[in-house]
Amino acid sequence: MSAVSLGVLTATPQADEFLAASSSSGASALSSTVTRDDIVSRSESRVLAAQVAKREAKQEKKQENKATRKAIKRADTKMWTTAELNLWSGPEKKADKIGVLDGLEKVLVTGRKDNGRIEVVVNQQARWVSAGYFAEKKPETGPSLSGTCANGSAIDAGRASLYEIHDVVCANWPEITAYGTWRGDGEHGEGRAIDIMISGETGWAVADFLRANYSALGIEYIIFSQNIWSVERGGEGWRSMSDRGSTTANHYDHVHVTVY
Repeated sequence: MSAVSLGVLTATPQADEFLAASSSSGASALSSTVTRDDIVSRSESRVLAAQVAKREAKQEKKQENKATRKAIKRADTKMWTTAELNLWSGPEKKADKIGVLDGLEKVLVTGRKDNGRIEVVVNQQARWVSAGYFAEKKPETGPSLSGTCANGSAIDAGRASLYEIHDVVCANWPEITAYGTWRGDGEHGEGRAIDIMISGETGWAVADFLRANYSALGIEYIIFSQNIWSVERGGEGWRSMSDRGSTTANHYDHVHVTVY
């Protein structure tokens, strides 16, 4: 009896262990099966979403290309540029810069505007430029780089190009007789800046003339009437500046020019 009882008692835990192991294995297999299905389902959803997004982007691009072709085909208005402008691949701020449109050039304008830019046609291609720099009639060329200064004014400067700027301004606007060069700070202290003491419409005429001829005169940037134009950001035209507190500090009474 003792031997039999011992045998029964010994066999029982083995059966329990077997059942427990089977149960655990089954749960593990079930869990593994569910997890794999879940992963496959999520993977398929991502693939499907990517395919839909790709189709939508392709369709949107197709529609945009169609609209662009239609705009180019219908373009019949030509206007003159009033400044040198950067050419962009699109109206978006992150569009690629793909060239420069010269000033005083007549181009086709499609009429489409977006994000502060307008669409033009260059070499049968749609391009975008900053708005606000076009005229229906060809702008007059106005002052020239030739002429002689005859009003008796003179300057002392650290760059040869500043003497050229003085002579050109003096020849075209002989009424301007006051200029400032050397000073103890900034680019004036380096001898590469000049202040042309003039204001109002004449000041703008001088500033725009110098901007149009920046390359010939070696100009880096110009400030006038709380606005700045620079070679680095030339395609943006004149940009407004923050208030510096006074008429002179804001450059309302003189045109500031810095050369390289």
